Amino acid sequence: MNVLASIPSPPTNGFHIGPLFFHAYGICYVVAVAAAILISRRRWARVGGDPELIYEVAMWGFPAGLVGGRIYFDITTPSQMPQHWWGPFAIWTGGLGIWGGVAAGAAVGWWRASKRLGHDDRLRLMDAVGPALLVAQAIGRIGNYFNQELFGAPSSLPWALQISPAHRPPGYLHVPTFEPTFLYELIWDLSLAVFLMLLARRVRIRAPGVFALYVAGYSGFRIFEETQRIDYSQYILGMRLNFFIATILCLLALAWFVAIQRGWRGWGVEPAEPVPDSVRAAGPTRGIGLPRAAAAAVSAAAGVSASASAGGRGSAKPPPQPPGSRGRRRRRR
Repeated sequence: MNVLASIPSPPTNGFHIGPLFFHAYGICYVVAVAAAILISRRRWARVGGDPELIYEVAMWGFPAGLVGGRIYFDITTPSQMPQHWWGPFAIWTGGLGIWGGVAAGAAVGWWRASKRLGHDDRLRLMDAVGPALLVAQAIGRIGNYFNQELFGAPSSLPWALQISPAHRPPGYLHVPTFEPTFLYELIWDLSLAVFLMLLARRVRIRAPGVFALYVAGYSGFRIFEETQRIDYSQYILGMRLNFFIATILCLLALAWFVAIQRGWRGWGVEPAEPVPDSVRAAGPTRGIGLPRAAAAAVSAAAGVSASASAGGRGSAKPPPQPPGSRGRRRRRR
């Protein structure tokens, strides 16, 4: 294969500082988490949420996602684990399964957010976080580049990816360049994140509709991507396992989105409205960080105060009644 231009492979997947070796994949994961937190904080604060809540949810959700993603990888591709006692934990070899990571992270994040938010605001929080997860996934694909993984079929395109012989699949040892499917997904994730953020600003989407579109959009791309990859996978009916999982998730997420927008069985809530900067400066209006019982007490106190104010405004003496009118009313009864 005569390749005039291509993307070179990185010479190493990390670097040494003294006796320690830092894996590029792990560094990308840290950067991805930081980016997701920053974007989520900004989006949640824009609708009156407490940005500090994002830190608390992330402290629980992202480690859970790491564990869930590795468990999914170990279950679906056990032959790709290093044959050592630490093999199941070696995320720098083989990486993570995105489905397990998102499922575990979302479940634990939902649980942690329930300590501060009611059900409706948790649905709105999902919409704030969805696009941020796409950005995190895009950064994570850079880690796949350093690991020389997540590539597709042989290719001679100008942007084909060089893969060193040690990382080529069996049967392709003579092929120097492949489709850079990691790059395709990186571009798709960033594009979809921008699209969802713009869409949420321009169209009134019931929550968690944006999150449902995130799942549908990402899964839809994975349907295509799974037809391009040639690395090891479990196969069913001649197709990769993740092809079927992506197809099922895409269809379910689209149905979920439609049900949310139509309010089927009461699903979904109205989206959170942007809060003016002047109001935001006074403090968050949702998810203020109080325990739910204390937040309810504050709300009740505010209601009592408002009632008292209304009563005070209406406490002026009534106009005088004509003489004998009260007696006439009594006699009628």
